[in-house]
This record gives sequence, structure tokens and C-alpha cells, in this order.
Amino acid sequence: MAKNPQLYTFPDVQTLAVSLRRYVLTAQNDGLRRHDAFKIAVSGGSLPDTLAKALLAPGNGTDDDRARWDKWEIFFADERAVPLDHGDSNYKLLKDDLLDKIPAELGEPLVHPIDVQYLDDMQELADQYEQALVRSFAAKDSVKTPVFDLILLGCGPDGHTCSLFPQHELLRESDAWVAPISDSPKPPPKRITLTLPVVTHGIKIAFVTSGEGKQEILRQIFDTEDGQSLPSSLVNQGGGEKVSWFTDESAVKLVNFPKKSSL
Repeated sequence: MAKNPQLYTFPDVQTLAVSLRRYVLTAQNDGLRRHDAFKIAVSGGSLPDTLAKALLAPGNGTDDDRARWDKWEIFFADERAVPLDHGDSNYKLLKDDLLDKIPAELGEPLVHPIDVQYLDDMQELADQYEQALVRSFAAKDSVKTPVFDLILLGCGPDGHTCSLFPQHELLRESDAWVAPISDSPKPPPKRITLTLPVVTHGIKIAFVTSGEGKQEILRQIFDTEDGQSLPSSLVNQGGGEKVSWFTDESAVKLVNFPKKSSL
């Protein structure tokens, strides 16, 4: 049986961001040692803003505490089928909150947005994004599933993560790396998403979630049998000890699962 995920909790988002920085940069440095690159998938929501708080803060001056932006290769764990300058775009969110604020002298990450010429063909939009993954992860050798150095996720108040929603048929997808969804219960309805096997194959997988609006769903995920079929719970089960949750105290007020206050 896979070991349990780690549940970290902090007094507030600012304190959370300090530990998230250490976690992300450790994953970066491990990736650089493995293959001289840092391959990361990110979600939308409040995550880009928290990531900016973590990574744009002054470091301690050591090499280990430096974001090597020119080595980053950023994919999106899910994306909405909208133009890149649209208010619902996860790319725009990351660009506004983080990418545009990286000082030019620190280097520029390689970012993979969706190909907007396929917005009217959801299957082709997903296939084209999967091909971007193939070019990055399987250029030399055939691989069954891409292995990200780090996947950063959010958790919705219904327990969804990426664009994988409770009781949706996409939770059973086991072949595709990227899948389209045209009936998202949360608007906008048309999206693409990494599939569950890709998410759980990440070397490190982290959820970043905060606020009292998450209290009930986190209680279900960590403390109840009924909550084990929720998408975020399926990531916990598939990823086991590779999964870490970064939360603030208000989000986990109802959770009995053992919590840690430091990495």
C-alpha cells in the first residue's frame, strides 16, 4: 500500500509561500541534476499568485535558493479553451502573476501555452498539447507516461483538480496524456487537462490550497471514506508519499489527519 501524502499547514499564505519556495527549488535542483532542466506543470486559480509570493521573494544568496528560470520548462496541468489574453486563461493568469514579473537578467522560462488555432476542435487541441509533451519527454525514447519533476495543483471546493471533476468519465482515462473536456461543471465548459496517470507519475506532486472555503472538502479528502473517490483523493492514492499539501490553518481547521508545520 502506498504511503500517505504529507499535509503541511502554516499560519497564513505568506508563511506557506516561504516553505513552498524551498520545496519548489529543491525539485528544480533535483531536476537539474537529473537532466539539466526543470519540467513543471502548473494549474490556475490562486496558485500563480502564491507561486509569485514564493519565488519572487529575495533569496538567501545561496545557489540552492536561486530560481534558474532559463532551465524551467512550464506546461499547464489544465487549460481553458479560450484565447491566451482571455480572463479565463490559465496562461494569462501565470503570465500576469509571475512570468511578467521575473527580472529579465534572471532568464526566461520556456512556456508551453495551448495552440489557439484549434479552439474550435477540442480533441485536436488536446492532441496538439499532447504532442508538445511528446516532443519534450519522448524525443529520444518512447515513454508510456511523461514524468514531470514537479506538478503543482489546486483543489476546488468540490474536490476537483486540474480539470478532473468528481464522477466524470475522464477519471478513467488511462491511455491519453492530455484529454479534452467539453462539459466542465465549472465554467468555461471547454478545457483540456492532464490525465490522472500523468499527474500521479510526477516525481513530486503538490497541492497548494488555502482559505476557510476549503475546510469541508479537505475534511472529506483526508478524514472520510466517502471522500476517497474525489479526484484530489485519487491523486493522493496514486501518488502516495510523493504528494505534499501546502495549506493554511484556516483550510484544515476541520481535518484530523496528522499535520506538519515544516518541511
